Amino acid sequence: MSNGLDRHRSSSAPGRSPGARKRVPRWFKWLAPGLVVKRWLLVSSTGLIVVLVGIAIWANLTPVYRLIELTSTTLETIATVVPSYISGPLAIAVGLFLILWGQSRTLGSVAEALSPNGDEELVEAIAARRRLNRGPKIVAVGGGTGLSTLLRGLKAYSSNITAIVTVADDGGSSGRLRREHGVLPPGDIRNCLAALADEEKLLTALFQYRFSVGDGLSGHSFGNLFLTAMNDITGDLERAIAASSKVLAVRGRVLPATLSDVCLWVELADGRRIEGESQIAKARGKIQHIGCLPAAPPALPAALQAIADADLIVMGPGSLFTSVIPNLLVPEIRQAIAGAVVPRIYVCNIMTEPGETDGYSVADHIRAIDAACGGEQIFDAVLVQRRTPSAQSLIRYAEEGSHPVFVDREAIDQLGRRAVLANVMGEDPQNSRVRHDSHLVARALLRWYSRAATWKSNRALANPS
Repeated sequence: MSNGLDRHRSSSAPGRSPGARKRVPRWFKWLAPGLVVKRWLLVSSTGLIVVLVGIAIWANLTPVYRLIELTSTTLETIATVVPSYISGPLAIAVGLFLILWGQSRTLGSVAEALSPNGDEELVEAIAARRRLNRGPKIVAVGGGTGLSTLLRGLKAYSSNITAIVTVADDGGSSGRLRREHGVLPPGDIRNCLAALADEEKLLTALFQYRFSVGDGLSGHSFGNLFLTAMNDITGDLERAIAASSKVLAVRGRVLPATLSDVCLWVELADGRRIEGESQIAKARGKIQHIGCLPAAPPALPAALQAIADADLIVMGPGSLFTSVIPNLLVPEIRQAIAGAVVPRIYVCNIMTEPGETDGYSVADHIRAIDAACGGEQIFDAVLVQRRTPSAQSLIRYAEEGSHPVFVDREAIDQLGRRAVLANVMGEDPQNSRVRHDSHLVARALLRWYSRAATWKSNRALANPS
């Protein structure tokens, strides 16, 4: 992100032409370490020489002897006419010029073919891709807009991202497709694919496009219909997601937590039992217990493997009972996260959510997750917003029955978690809406991860089994 801004500023600097900026640094950028280009140019040049020598040897060596004799005679003549201290450096300079000129034209042709619009130099694209490929293996667990917001920021730090998404949604376009076509709800998966798309703006806009008119089309998004069609063609949602990922040039993977048709249910404090993800918030009651049907859906094997290989596991942000916890109702997912010896963190919501977390503090969020996991602690720390939203936003949310999630540090410590306070909030002054800022959240998580990376070895030593 910042690299793009820096390039724009430097190219707009007074007194420097864009053409000069593009030509001069390119030589040195290709010599930068880590691009794995120089060695292969050297290998190819050496190979060319070896091939020519081999052809000469195959021809009974005569051309080789004559070439050596001709070269020797020519050099003696040049040295006689022009002093060696002039002819030597001159020959070296001419040779270097020819080499650099030839390689420049070759690389320029490759760059033009791969990036015809000139939006980004090829060398910078290669360097960025290699940097992202070396990023940590991050598993993000959740659903809804919260998970897609998180992914949008994380993809600037790593391409090794796996999003594990809930499939319990039964409202809106996803719910209609689920009822009419018998497919798993594609809405959250679509949002995550779009969030991880690698600057494919037109395709992303197409994937997120929602039809506003038309019998049977109104309310559906193109991405939901596309995933539904791919599911029918491939016969499997996992393959449909993989095909869509190629279309959108996705950094990382998006995986459903399970391929089972899951239906959420909750029991409220007043004794009511509510079924269906879309009906839980509407019930407006205090949630006592949560579960799903079937009671123990099998996990997707690829999701379990991603957790086993992870360097960092992140849960949330998002609706506590309808986006985060549903993934943990898959026993194998829950057990895999609990057994991971890597830093694990929960990103807590900034505001309470009417109908789900009315009056909840950060410690209440932790208790709810622990209860859904049978009392087992599956994360080590919780990321919470440090500053309070503006007065205007507080008034706006209070009208809807929503308030900032209280950070009760002492209760968090008693629950065996570490509170990580950071400013990760984005506030829209026009409508006074508060949201997690994707880049601030990602930066805070990676900063915490860099300090907590030693936990893996420490916990492995403490738990050798």
